[in-house]
Amino acid sequence: MAVLERDRTTRTHARASRATGPGLALAGVATLVWSGSFVASRALHDSVPPVQAAFWRWVIALVAVAPFAARETWRQRALIRRHFGFVLLAALLGVTVYNTLVNQAGLSTSAGNMGMIMAASPVLMAVYERLGGARLGARRTTGMLVACAGVLLLMSKGSLVPDFAAGDLWMVAAAVSFASYSALLRRRPAGLGGLAFLFTTFALGALMLAPVYGVSLAAQGGFAATPGTVGPLVYVGVLSSAVAFFAWNKAIALIGAARAGVVYYLQPVCVALLSYALLGEATGVAGLVSMGLILGGVVVGSRR
Repeated sequence: MAVLERDRTTRTHARASRATGPGLALAGVATLVWSGSFVASRALHDSVPPVQAAFWRWVIALVAVAPFAARETWRQRALIRRHFGFVLLAALLGVTVYNTLVNQAGLSTSAGNMGMIMAASPVLMAVYERLGGARLGARRTTGMLVACAGVLLLMSKGSLVPDFAAGDLWMVAAAVSFASYSALLRRRPAGLGGLAFLFTTFALGALMLAPVYGVSLAAQGGFAATPGTVGPLVYVGVLSSAVAFFAWNKAIALIGAARAGVVYYLQPVCVALLSYALLGEATGVAGLVSMGLILGGVVVGSRR
């Protein structure tokens, strides 16, 4: 009996080890692509109202995933109806609320700050996992704390007192919404395919945004369809939504939200580099030091 138990444990550890590499790679892809979405949201802040940007993002995402997901979604319609409450909550947190808050934050804070604050969400992911009974381990906890110290240094720009704008507070709310969505993914019903789940949450998220979109259209008017508005919307709709969400959801299925969250700490580094290259937002000495801490924390925390 003891031998069988040891064999099962060994096989479980072997499967977990084989999943680590692909899981970390997928989390890295999602993090890199999402970093660009903060720059895109910031670029749209003075041309597209936040709710309208969020609505069109998910309409574009639906069109992008429909050829690959529509058939699977139809086959699993009974399973989706059975777990409709779960799917609706996931759509509310990860689609409707999170991205609208990100767009709202882009009105009054920099892309760099948006990425820095979102890097706090892995702490909440780890807390959710710990409350669920998971053991984080000393190595992962140490990596998380080191990376978190880098985020705090980056936010404060080397000062003891961070200077928060209104957009920073919107991003705090967005971080809570995204962490809750990521923790919820661990409860995804068995048998519900990744593409069917994405397609359904995208559709429900867009439907929940539709009434607010109508109000925004009536109160603020529409926006001009120019390369400067359509290009960022296509990016966030196709890459940041269809590609990144699929990669992130798969990463969590392979390695869990806490470990994927450690990789997510790379986001402020990516955002800082992209915002400097595309928007001219400079990073000082404190930013470089904090990037080193973030990268070091990711390396320590992502190892088994």
